[in-house]
Amino acid sequence: MSRAAVLCGLGGSLPERIVSNEELAEQLDTSDRWIRTRTGIGQRHVVAPGQSTSDLAVAAGAQALASARATAGQADDGVDLVDPVDLVVLATSTPDRPCPATAPDVAHRLGLGPVPSFDVSAVCTGFVYALATAASMITAGIAGRALVIGADTFSTILDPADRTTRAIFGDGAGAVVLRAGDSGEPGALLGFDLGSDGSGADLITVRAGGSRQRSVPGPAAEGEEFFTMDGRPVFTRAVLDMSRSSQSLLERVGWSAAEVDKVVAHQANIRILNAVGEQLGLEEKQIVANLDRVGNTVAASIPLALRDAVAGGELQPGHRVLLTGFGGGLTWGSAALVWPELETGRPHR
Repeated sequence: MSRAAVLCGLGGSLPERIVSNEELAEQLDTSDRWIRTRTGIGQRHVVAPGQSTSDLAVAAGAQALASARATAGQADDGVDLVDPVDLVVLATSTPDRPCPATAPDVAHRLGLGPVPSFDVSAVCTGFVYALATAASMITAGIAGRALVIGADTFSTILDPADRTTRAIFGDGAGAVVLRAGDSGEPGALLGFDLGSDGSGADLITVRAGGSRQRSVPGPAAEGEEFFTMDGRPVFTRAVLDMSRSSQSLLERVGWSAAEVDKVVAHQANIRILNAVGEQLGLEEKQIVANLDRVGNTVAASIPLALRDAVAGGELQPGHRVLLTGFGGGLTWGSAALVWPELETGRPHR
């Protein structure tokens, strides 16, 4: 067996405030039926005034650390593990500030000491990219135990008058702990497939706030501070790229689609999930979905879906699991593992 990164802790966090489709319908030209038909979403969580991405990341990270301690059979008396966390990777496209990165603040607030901490920005593929980054550092011997978090507060960058984006996106954070182990262990990350296509950068974007817009004299054009997405081509690319990435990885790890117990894809849209399932020849029972309760939580969506699937008994130890995501960049990526036995405790909201 070779050295591998092994998943040993899982956590998640959602803001307290829930925004239902009915509440959106009172504010915008929409309805519960319109939203559910097109997205499969019934509600989403949004941050309170003054609440930021780091707040959700800290809560999710703390729960993942507690899960790792409990899984290892330790008393829950602090953040230290048998081997302390020596790396924090935070996937986010909505950092607390443009500069500096949010991860060092998260590590500090979790009491992890002066460990290397940094952000990864790949939008909805961010968690898979962060997972691959941390796993690679573990297999290379650079780190022994890593906290990987996906957290986003997209409600802070949406146009209040845009019924489409406000119906889709919610806020949240999900996290896992990885430790060094053997490739034959349950929880070992068996492989990754990653890709990008910068020619589609304008399909999913926030035009203002970066060096390109700021290098031009004068304020940003009206509306450029908000997130925008070109729905039709994004739908097509999401289905195509997640399907291709998944197929490529399945071939690499030697699994057929029929042998996969659960596919945990980025929770973008129920029609996208169904279309990816059709492309891969999956049955409905193989696809994990929680977007009806939380919406599209961007980098948090895959770990939150994992957390809900475990809490609901849908995901069991020994299951062969395929993770796959697609996001702005354009970016896409997939990962595979056999699900381990974890102690996760009570879901945080």
